Amino acid sequence: MTTGAQPSEAAEPVEQTAAEPRRRRRWFRRGRPETHVAEPDTSVDQSAAEDEVKSAPRPVGKANRGSRTRVSEPAGEPRSESDPAATQTDSAAAESDSAAAKSDSAATESDVVPQEVRFVPHRPAGRRWAAATVVAAVLFVGAAGFAGATLQPYLAERAEIATKLDVARTAASAISTLWTYTPDNMETLPDRSAVFLGGDFAYEYRKYIDAIVATNKQAQVTNTTQVLGAAVESLAPSEATAIVYTNSVATSPMTKNIPSLRYLSYRLTMERRDAKWLITRMSTITSLDLTPQL
Repeated sequence: MTTGAQPSEAAEPVEQTAAEPRRRRRWFRRGRPETHVAEPDTSVDQSAAEDEVKSAPRPVGKANRGSRTRVSEPAGEPRSESDPAATQTDSAAAESDSAAAKSDSAATESDVVPQEVRFVPHRPAGRRWAAATVVAAVLFVGAAGFAGATLQPYLAERAEIATKLDVARTAASAISTLWTYTPDNMETLPDRSAVFLGGDFAYEYRKYIDAIVATNKQAQVTNTTQVLGAAVESLAPSEATAIVYTNSVATSPMTKNIPSLRYLSYRLTMERRDAKWLITRMSTITSLDLTPQL
């Protein structure tokens, strides 16, 4: 009994070894979804790979870019069996897209029709065009001449007005400077007034001031002249005549500082020298004494 049971026990391993090759063939068969492959635990391998990546030095510069360490994939992780089929489908899709693009470009090139270039023969200008050009040029020159003739009197009038203003302002400033003084600055009055005077009148004015400077300085006379208005009577390219209206007030301790009021108007003859108008002659037109009598 004992010897009969031993052969049966020894036969079991033989059947197991015979069944193992069948399982392996089913393992590598494609298209059967019934086989489930148990994925190995790759957490240890992935942690080891991350440690290697962190410990590897980072390359610096272009020379060390090629020697960058690459992290090898875990050996224990099996590749998916559907990768070749996916690659084939992607390549087929890419080829179909490229073929469609080529066909579209060919269709676009066939649709473009080159335009025919036509050369127009040179035609010389006719007599009518030449006549029209001449008439237009004549009209332009005539319009320019008419505009210049119309504008010239206006420009001349503007220039005359500017010259009259210059004469009137110079005359007003000159009269105000000639007859405004104090006991302290009366000695320098001829020098201050010299910029407005010319010819013999400059010498006559200096002589007159030098004659009265001592008397007025002793009497402490202060004279102030205020210009009320000025006008140009006549104007020539190098000569002009102006009229100036003034109010003059003189005070002195000798008269108990009672103001002496006078209304005076002057006619000035002026000459233009080096773009400046100088007084060469002065005469009194009106002299009215308004000093109160006590």
